[in-house]
Amino acid sequence: MSELPLPEYDELPLASLQHRIRSLDEEQLDQLMSYELKHANRLPVLELMRVRKRQLHDGAEPSHGEHTKIPEVTGHAGGSPAKQQTAAEPNTPLRHGVADQTPHRGRS
Repeated sequence: MSELPLPEYDELPLASLQHRIRSLDEEQLDQLMSYELKHANRLPVLELMRVRKRQLHDGAEPSHGEHTKIPEVTGHAGGSPAKQQTAAEPNTPLRHGVADQTPHRGRS
């Protein structure tokens, strides 16, 4: 099979795929559907493609987005920049939002 119309297709999450297939024409969409059926055969992906194919058949035009460019991933996976020194001080929440009804609030 020739190269797929969407680079790194197998790694695209469903939400991203939903937007990227809007730039494909019917022939490119058929190519992806065929690939999907032979490989992962994911029902939500196939249904998404069938809906888009109906839209194209009913007169929708491919968007002018660039489906071959993949944005660069930056940053680190996981982890929090929060530190103990910058964390909020622990406190007792107000009971029903009234300060006088929470005894020992803020006292050790």
